[in-house]
Amino acid sequence: MSERPERSERPARPERLAVLKTYKLYVGGKFPRSESGRVYEVTDARGNWLANAPLASRKDARDAVSAARKAFGGWSAATAYNRGQVLYRVAEMLEGRREQFTAEVAAGAGLSRARAAAEVDAAVDRWVWYAGWSDKIAQVAGGANPVAGPYFNLSTPEPTGVVAVLAPRDSTLLGLVSVVAPAIVTGNTVVVVASEASPLPALSLAEVLATSDVPGGVVNVLTGRPAELGAPLAAHSDVNAIDLAGAEPELARELEIAAADNVKRVLRPRPVTWTADPGTGRMLALLETKTVWHPTGALGSAGSAY
Repeated sequence: MSERPERSERPARPERLAVLKTYKLYVGGKFPRSESGRVYEVTDARGNWLANAPLASRKDARDAVSAARKAFGGWSAATAYNRGQVLYRVAEMLEGRREQFTAEVAAGAGLSRARAAAEVDAAVDRWVWYAGWSDKIAQVAGGANPVAGPYFNLSTPEPTGVVAVLAPRDSTLLGLVSVVAPAIVTGNTVVVVASEASPLPALSLAEVLATSDVPGGVVNVLTGRPAELGAPLAAHSDVNAIDLAGAEPELARELEIAAADNVKRVLRPRPVTWTADPGTGRMLALLETKTVWHPTGALGSAGSAY
């Protein structure tokens, strides 16, 4: 019997090259590269390279403010119920991408997978919590006021306008959600500067916002240096409030002085335990109170009673 020929070995399959993700800014519902064309390296807690993030410029900040102002009219005019439904949809999308966010939080903050997963779960729950406040905050912040005269005196809360936010440095997802959600649920629009060291959760959150029901321009996400981006935002006359949650003390003082030139509302940085009950403080801080006086009794030709 003849011997069987030896089976020829298949050539080794070449190693597949990974498709690296290109991170971009999120402005006006679109994903532009930085106007400057610059990027900077994002590393994990051990200094290993993770990605290149856009290094936003002052012009990018101005573009983001313009987009937020353009979106403010429609978003602030939406019903509270509608805003609550939109925020709940964001929570649904976050839940669906839970594994991705867990990996990004773990790598950026140097957390164990279990602790990172717990932070992601808390961030999803925080979105749901704020979504539930959308049609209730008016009852807390407004009401009928007793007056000495034949008048109805009614106070109602209204959104402040465009809010600039310097995201927390110590909580890349839960802290970010805890400063963005209270601003938009009350009808404001936001320009957020992500954590410089760990911007990837913020950039991925932008993708969630873009694929949910949040109108373009309601939330705009910039990455880069807070000192470079905070100054034009604090001095911009079309920004109505600035939240300095993630600012270093020296930078916070500089930005507060810049904001004073155009009487901007400032939320000063303070120690915060992001896992604690957030309360209504951040929502109330970004609302204005409109008070209306209305005569009681018979009015008009038809004698309508009020």
